[in-house]
Amino acid sequence: MEKTNNKTSDFISQLPKNMFSGFVVSLIALPLGLGLALASEAPPISGIIAAVVGGIIVSIFGGSNVTITGPGNGLVVVLLGAITTLANGDVYQGYIFTLAAIICSGALMIIIGQLRLGILSDFFPSSAIQGMLAAIGISIFAKQFHVMLANTSIKGDTLSLLADIPGSISSLLVPDQYHILIAAIVGVLSLFIMVFYGKIRNKYFQLLPAPMWIVLLAIGLSYYYEFFSSDQYPISANLLVQIPDNVLSNFPTPDFSLVLDPKFIGVVMAITLISSIESLLSIKAVDKLDPFKRRSNVNKDLTALGIASIASGFLGGLNVVTVIARSSVNVNNGGANRSANFFHSVFLILFVVLFQDQLKRIPLTALAAILVYTGYKLAAPKNLKDIAKIGKEQVLIFFATIIATITTNLITGILIGILATIIIHFILNKSIMFFVRNLFKPNVLMFKEGGSGTYFISVKGFSSFLNYSRLKRKLDTIPENQDAIIDFSFCDFVDYTVQESLLGYQDSFTRKGGSFEITGLDIHGASSEHPLAVRSLIPFSKKIKKESNSNLTKRQKDLQNIATDFSWHYDPKKDHSSCGLTDFVFFKTKKVKYTSNAIFDPNAIFKISDVEFSEGEFITRSLVRTTLLTIQLKKEIPKFTLDREGLLEFVYKFAGFKDIQIEEHPDFSKRFFLLGENPEKIRSFFKDELVLFFESNPYYHIECNGNSLLLLRKERLASVKEVKALLDYGTRLEKIVSNIQYDEIVLKSPKIKS
Repeated sequence: MEKTNNKTSDFISQLPKNMFSGFVVSLIALPLGLGLALASEAPPISGIIAAVVGGIIVSIFGGSNVTITGPGNGLVVVLLGAITTLANGDVYQGYIFTLAAIICSGALMIIIGQLRLGILSDFFPSSAIQGMLAAIGISIFAKQFHVMLANTSIKGDTLSLLADIPGSISSLLVPDQYHILIAAIVGVLSLFIMVFYGKIRNKYFQLLPAPMWIVLLAIGLSYYYEFFSSDQYPISANLLVQIPDNVLSNFPTPDFSLVLDPKFIGVVMAITLISSIESLLSIKAVDKLDPFKRRSNVNKDLTALGIASIASGFLGGLNVVTVIARSSVNVNNGGANRSANFFHSVFLILFVVLFQDQLKRIPLTALAAILVYTGYKLAAPKNLKDIAKIGKEQVLIFFATIIATITTNLITGILIGILATIIIHFILNKSIMFFVRNLFKPNVLMFKEGGSGTYFISVKGFSSFLNYSRLKRKLDTIPENQDAIIDFSFCDFVDYTVQESLLGYQDSFTRKGGSFEITGLDIHGASSEHPLAVRSLIPFSKKIKKESNSNLTKRQKDLQNIATDFSWHYDPKKDHSSCGLTDFVFFKTKKVKYTSNAIFDPNAIFKISDVEFSEGEFITRSLVRTTLLTIQLKKEIPKFTLDREGLLEFVYKFAGFKDIQIEEHPDFSKRFFLLGENPEKIRSFFKDELVLFFESNPYYHIECNGNSLLLLRKERLASVKEVKALLDYGTRLEKIVSNIQYDEIVLKSPKIKS
């Protein structure tokens, strides 16, 4: 009940921001909806209907948080082709045929969502997604920059629009173009407001978002000329928002008479395919922009989009998709939940019905400035700099996607990005067969450990965007208030997409009170010094050292912080000496390969480290990685091995060892398996305080070789949380062992029976 109340209060407290954001988005969605409809040869109102219906239905039934829905850029070509060809040139008849196709496509979208095929969104590499975002940003910037300068006549593709920017700037210097110059000044000043808004610290100015100031100032300028100036309003009508007078009349009726026609079926399939892909890409891209790092339910969203497309088609509107440009505007203006999408629809209705006169006063140059700034944010040079830090291979994927998207279309661009990523992965691993052999093998093993209740996930083979869905399915079943450990120590290759996606889980688990830790990445080579760089057991470059302190994984940095907190030392490097481990019974039949990630005190009494060792031979040989603590003792004590009853009892009995009973503590003897070569000395050493310590603390495998102790809990790498617990356990145990007066007891009690 308390959680429900918190969610309700959060929702209510966020309403003002979402209302403002919905208002700003509606100002952009209005001309875009009209323009996309006109570009498709559909009635202008059809684009507004799609935005209104989509915003209301998807905000109620959808599974995303900050996305905006409406007509999409990617479908203009398909809809234009359908409207102009389905009725052999009769545009209106082709339009009502297309409405029927939109309705059928919506039904297919519902089926796709119900079959949970939204998993396709997990098969897009992160750098390709970021390249797509940058390409969209460049396209928005290129198209809207000319409009911001009051030049609406320039058409063409993105590259030609970029090349024509100097021409638009120089056209402002042409004499007798006063109305164009004023409109352009309004656009440029609007851009300045967008850029410098965050640097103005006045609390009253900050009450309204930057786009709101732009709209209010633009409308105020119009009213100034109407009521206070004798001069005519200098901005011509063709540079103001255009709204038809009869926007709500004559709703058409869809025509299903071609439903079995192959051409009609082809249109339905094309609309469905592009709508699904564009929406999935946009949802995944917007999730990366979400300030709260929430994950959308893409299947629920696809179902909602299908319902919205059916409703829109029956009302005469275009199909509904998730749109990246308007969604990014929503995020940039403080949109925090689905209510922003709903409010954007409500404002569209209000504007179209009640405020046509005011809307007609807004210069297109002012709205274009908002989009120019949005485009720049999506394609800012800082984004390229961040990509370059991750690795040079990510820059290649990034640019391949941008170039392909700008020169072709969104779908071709993302396909090129995927292909480029696969080729680069082949090159990095120097093998195509490595991926072919392992692609269809189950590579994720998850189980819940007894006692601690920790969820442990081991990933083997390779982990990339190609098979990330398997790992994601496992992770989605773990309650976010629990502890989870994801181990990559037996994974040969881990790509950037997987590591970036796992960051979202870490944030979610932390917010819900759980912990989400990643182990095993520090044994890999890295493509750069970035913590999310591609990791592979095959070395990348001699210039990048695996064990460089500037190339530490998050776990290694956390271990380093632990050492710093204790004023101890941390060494991530591999030590191929056995470090005295072979003196312990546990390692007698095992071959230690190396230790790494050592934390130790200045006096070398305590040392926690990761250990890789092999056990068995030939076919049965296996590698094991674990984390253990060794404690150098100040005095000699009996040699013993202590473990939980039942774990090693059978093995040791087979080897001739017998469980040593502590008669004064029968409960301890039932719970623990204690053995050693000298039972009499061991009984003498296990004083009451030591027995009580073992009984009242978690179980560990503990060995003593006479001069030092060995402690470990599980034959896997420990999480940072477990390392802290092990260190706490070991330091308390060392104090008790050091205080036991064993030598005096042995001398005074020579007749103790075994």
